[in-house]
Amino acid sequence: MDKRAILLFLIPTLFIHLMCSQDNHENFPVSLSELFLEEEIMNISLSYSNKDIKKETNDSTYIHTYLKFEVDELQWDSLEVRLRKRGNFRLKNCSYAPLKVKIKKKEANKTPFEGHKNLKLVLPCLIQRDMNDNVLKEYLAYKLYEVISPYHFKTKLVELNYEELRGNKTKIHEFKAFFIEDDKHVAERIGGKVLKSNIHPLNHLARESVRNSFFQFMIGNTDFSNAYQHNSKLIFREGEIIPVPYDFDMAGIVNTSYATVSQINNEMLSIDKVTQRMYRGFQREPKLFHEVRLEFLNHRPALLKVIQDCELLFEDDKEYFSMLLFIEGFFEILMNEEKFENEILAMARRK
Repeated sequence: MDKRAILLFLIPTLFIHLMCSQDNHENFPVSLSELFLEEEIMNISLSYSNKDIKKETNDSTYIHTYLKFEVDELQWDSLEVRLRKRGNFRLKNCSYAPLKVKIKKKEANKTPFEGHKNLKLVLPCLIQRDMNDNVLKEYLAYKLYEVISPYHFKTKLVELNYEELRGNKTKIHEFKAFFIEDDKHVAERIGGKVLKSNIHPLNHLARESVRNSFFQFMIGNTDFSNAYQHNSKLIFREGEIIPVPYDFDMAGIVNTSYATVSQINNEMLSIDKVTQRMYRGFQREPKLFHEVRLEFLNHRPALLKVIQDCELLFEDDKEYFSMLLFIEGFFEILMNEEKFENEILAMARRK
């Protein structure tokens, strides 16, 4: 059967009325910056030594370079930035270190980067066939969460011209990459502040906690802990604690060659592939689970559209279709009472 035809099969309709979910574009105290306001891909260029980034930088030590960016067709601008390595697993296992980009206020003024002092930049991990598609899939995971929750990290997809300095030589790479909003900027934008303390998920805002857990299940991610803030930030807003997820390269939806099932706090899970889903959320009132279930079913067209709108950006059709079918598999579970009971409700954690 043609792959496109597979995606057009009709899932049996549930005899339920889909409830309206919370508006995920509610008005927050700080409006979106120019960098994240437009969805167009930005062309940028960086020149630095990956070897120096790995060996010479840390939380307080940076290297200086210039970030060049396209403002109009054939017209470029630049600003001075400082770069350092970041991350744990990717830093140890990837060819190219993920970056923290630090920008002085006076440099960012009157540029798309105005208002941003710190940004993360996600690069391909390994030089291999699917490296750009893997970056694209992780970027799309962030965009999917934008549909689900108003409390999310904003991202900006870029085409990166990377001039890798190797002694007296320069090697040119053309990568897909993306910027991630700094957690303090997220908190400021939504009118809250970042919490440093670990707080048990049962003390988090209940609906947001369940949405978060459904999302992690949807993308096949176990490499997170809202309790210990592993790949999750906590934002305190209006007396409520809100978990905001990030870092999805270990998720089944991305399915990188280096992905492994998480063993947070040495807890061995009963799955051995990241493409196997396992619900990791905590028990709540069953009514809330069913309400969030209906929210996700209501969001299904918008979630699929996020992926479909980026079809032409994929270098390999198989990577695109595998991502789309993986998401469809999640909705098959939601629309099947027995699967929903066994794979989500019965798997909700007690501790």
